[in-house]
Amino acid sequence: HQLGILEDDLLEDDQRFPVIRGKGQLEEALAVCQMVSLFQGAPFKKDILRKILEDQFRRSKPLSLELLGRLCELLGLNCEVAAVDSKFLNSVESPAIFMLEGVPAVLYGFHKDQVIVGHPHLGIKRIVYAELQKRLGERFYFVLPRRVGSTPTSRFGWNWFTPLVVKYRQSLILVFVASLLAQLFGIAIPLMIQQIIDKVLSQGNLSSLNVLGGAMVVMALFQGILTALRTYIFADTTDRMDLTLGTAVIDRLLALPLSFFEKRPVGELSQRLGELNTIRGFLTGTALMSGLNLIFASLYLVVMLIYSPLLTAVALSTLPIYMLIVFGVAPIFKWLIRRRAVAQAKTQSHLIEILGGIQTVKAQHFELTARWKWQDRYKEMVNQGFRATTLGTISGVTGQFLSQLSGLLVLWVGMYLVLQGDLTLGMLIAFRIISANVTGPIMQLSTLYQGYQKVQISMERLADIIDEPAELSNKEDLDQIPLPLINGNIRFENVSFRFGSKGPFQVDNVNLQINAGDFVGIVGQSGSGKSTLMKLLPRLYNPNEGRIFVDDYDIGKVNLSSLRRQIGIVPQDSLLFEGTIADNISLNDPQASSDSIIEAAKIACAHDFIMSLGQGYGTPIAERGGNLSGGQRQRIAIARTILANPQLLIMDEATSALDYNTERQLCQNLQDWADTRTVLFITHRISSIKNSDLILVMDNGQLVEQGSHELLMENDQRYATLYRQQGQ
Repeated sequence: HQLGILEDDLLEDDQRFPVIRGKGQLEEALAVCQMVSLFQGAPFKKDILRKILEDQFRRSKPLSLELLGRLCELLGLNCEVAAVDSKFLNSVESPAIFMLEGVPAVLYGFHKDQVIVGHPHLGIKRIVYAELQKRLGERFYFVLPRRVGSTPTSRFGWNWFTPLVVKYRQSLILVFVASLLAQLFGIAIPLMIQQIIDKVLSQGNLSSLNVLGGAMVVMALFQGILTALRTYIFADTTDRMDLTLGTAVIDRLLALPLSFFEKRPVGELSQRLGELNTIRGFLTGTALMSGLNLIFASLYLVVMLIYSPLLTAVALSTLPIYMLIVFGVAPIFKWLIRRRAVAQAKTQSHLIEILGGIQTVKAQHFELTARWKWQDRYKEMVNQGFRATTLGTISGVTGQFLSQLSGLLVLWVGMYLVLQGDLTLGMLIAFRIISANVTGPIMQLSTLYQGYQKVQISMERLADIIDEPAELSNKEDLDQIPLPLINGNIRFENVSFRFGSKGPFQVDNVNLQINAGDFVGIVGQSGSGKSTLMKLLPRLYNPNEGRIFVDDYDIGKVNLSSLRRQIGIVPQDSLLFEGTIADNISLNDPQASSDSIIEAAKIACAHDFIMSLGQGYGTPIAERGGNLSGGQRQRIAIARTILANPQLLIMDEATSALDYNTERQLCQNLQDWADTRTVLFITHRISSIKNSDLILVMDNGQLVEQGSHELLMENDQRYATLYRQQGQ
């Protein structure tokens, strides 16, 4: 697409934009995804997308924007689902995927009063803007697929923001031009005042006064209009930059491996993400506006030199002293704000721990201890903040004094020049007004530099997230082959894993073969390595030694996303999110039908208790599912995973809060539902897995026994001992 302007204008639409045709939901979806991948220069994996779509349509899933977004994510694109009023259609970036009367299409751009659309049936079409608005209705829903441009070698720094500046350069140029014109009108007003004082006042010419006064009013009006226009464009641009920047940071955060989150408290991560607001505020506010003011200060400086080189030197005489103070204070200020940031992170982390475990705090009655600990940390944060604020205030007040001193010196020396006849009174007043537009921005350097110091600390702290190697969507992962639809055969070959670089292995030299369609029970004492072994399968952890195969594919050499989307995991601590029970069950499939939601709930033994609630499936869930019991939360989480219809299901003590009869019924339902699926069921309650095809016994990270219930009882070793201990 990087053709010359003249040559590009001579091309037909179907030469400038990719066009792929297809009919029927499956072919239409493939056509749209291929058009986007060609336009964005991303590799297109047709066979994989076709298999995913066939699986979706086989389960009666409709074609939706969310599904198209997920498909584009598999191509390595970063997708955002959004909506705007149709009247703002021309503000949507291209390319964008949308539904046009039930058929997916690609919005390629705009030309005059027409919208250029790539349609699977019609090819490239130009649709009149007003006509398309009518066909879309009041709201325009769309998906924005964007190519991810980050590489593992790009460190987080100022160059990270260069693409943003380039992307919005036209808006920033408009802001600059509007500011320039406003400043030119700002220069003209003092010149008019000079004429009024020197010509009108001395000659008593009322007609000239009216003309000059009217001209000043007009100039002030235009200056106000231009300033308002600049503010509007600037606010719109910075909001867009903010959204882009925030999306990129959250995308990077969610792509980090599980081990990253296990090493850092939630409160500290939350505080580090909060540094994004500091960076955004500086870049899109303080830095840009101060930069513009400093640029225009040079324009005013030229005018000052034309008026009087001597007065210009007087006006700038306090500047060297001020610069020495600013750069002398800077290292101390940076050290103080770094200490404050660390103290704030500790305070925030402790507070989130208290609120997250408030039931434990109340139950064990250590509110007082929690409050005292928080007070100690908060006091340290306040102390460090007070020192930084005091130093910043001293620097700022000194700058204000030097600015006032500069103004007084200008009046002092200027009046002397007026009395000597080297300067008129009008020139002195005009010079004083103009000089304020030079010394003001320069004296704001203290605030600007302090802001810069804060941003440096914020970037250091945010770099801990941004510079961490991602496990999803990195170049190495995207270059791997996608895993085809799996049958569920699993093989562990000499697999060992430990959390640190030293110490005993949590999983020690495990060799294992599981056939597709098996229901596998996994038992063992706490800390024996059951959960860790299963976390290796979806690559939540990577083994230190050995290899794991799914259908003879080494999972370390396939695309991670293609592996995880085919594995369903239900952890012991199942988290529910804000919304209704139905929303939580259909979390991974918002387009799921009511029948499929109810069917999943019945398999999970959740339907009866849901219907006993006041609003049934429409019952709102409190934060983290606080208005439900542990067993109810677990069953909803199981239903959510069943609805996703994975070919391989891992139940990590997901029934620990259920009573014996419910767990037994749930296991039976899962075995009936699983049929050809592979199910790995971790539990402490052996009676629930007696009928499993295969039972694994873990002890101290090693697989010590495996076989059917009858075989293991006949061997009369660890499994038989555990079985008898449970009174079976």
